[in-house]
Amino acid sequence: MKVDDIPRISLSFLPTPLEHLPALTKNLGGPQIWMKRDDMTGLATGGNKARKLEFLLADAIKNKADTVLTFGAIQSNHCRMTAAAARKVGLNCFLVLSGKVPERLEGNLLLDEILGCEYLFLPDFNDPSRFDEMRLAVFNVVQELTEKGRSVYMIPPGGSTPLGDVGYYLAALELFEQAREYGIRIDSIFVAMGSGGTQAGLLAGVKILDQPANVMGIAVNKEGSLAELGLPPIEVIVNQIGDLIGEKPNATPDDVIINYNYYGEAYGKITPGCVEAIKLVARLEGIFLDPVYTGKTMAGMIDLIRKGNFRKDENIVFMHTGGYPGIFPHSESFRERV
Repeated sequence: MKVDDIPRISLSFLPTPLEHLPALTKNLGGPQIWMKRDDMTGLATGGNKARKLEFLLADAIKNKADTVLTFGAIQSNHCRMTAAAARKVGLNCFLVLSGKVPERLEGNLLLDEILGCEYLFLPDFNDPSRFDEMRLAVFNVVQELTEKGRSVYMIPPGGSTPLGDVGYYLAALELFEQAREYGIRIDSIFVAMGSGGTQAGLLAGVKILDQPANVMGIAVNKEGSLAELGLPPIEVIVNQIGDLIGEKPNATPDDVIINYNYYGEAYGKITPGCVEAIKLVARLEGIFLDPVYTGKTMAGMIDLIRKGNFRKDENIVFMHTGGYPGIFPHSESFRERV
């Protein structure tokens, strides 16, 4: 099957911009920094999940689902975007969310409420070793909804399936075409690594296009979390994407770069480096990052640049995967003058 033969619906404004960041480049005194603005995909404040959901929601419609179910943390960007995509195509959305319900409704949870989601709230399962309990709860919800006559289409955390990840294979093609138009060679791509799908899709594109760029995943959770989530290694996902689209990326573990030094104490726990990175990018470039994914990824990239890991003539692309509604529940971390 060719990629054009896979059912897909339009949920995004594409291509998203590839933006040079001159002030941040000058401040860090290192390589040329570019940002791929997937925070501007358009759906429900934007973000990377829109590219995946174009394929996943098309598959839900093909399977005659009336309800989309997914799960994640209580401030999940993925859940917010899945809910918006489901509403846009006329489907219901059921969210299984882990974490304490806040007294003040804010951030992504507020947007979920505005979208009219159904919920099941569970204890905080951010420790990946407890995801089996969450999966059992999700299975029970699907069974209950099915017994009530509903047709449920389940999407895993992050929308990370080979089908959804085809969206980021196409994003890689889009990115390298933009680089060609700008007359630059991309040396490294920085991306947040949570459920692995975005990194896998980008790596599939790099391999299939035979590009020299490294895809640098900055982990937002501890090492081993992919396996605890029940997800395969990234190189396996890359090759599964290839199988879907009739290509042979031939990815191996040596192709996969993941740095686990910047996630902090745990998933979702903000770090001083993350706070600094969010403020620096906002004050130099007028762009907001989020405290769970892009803030930590930017913190990692900044630290590696400051340590001299890149030449000044290199071009680095930072994948802005969206998520800024997640800033609002962390307001105290950013208080300085008020």
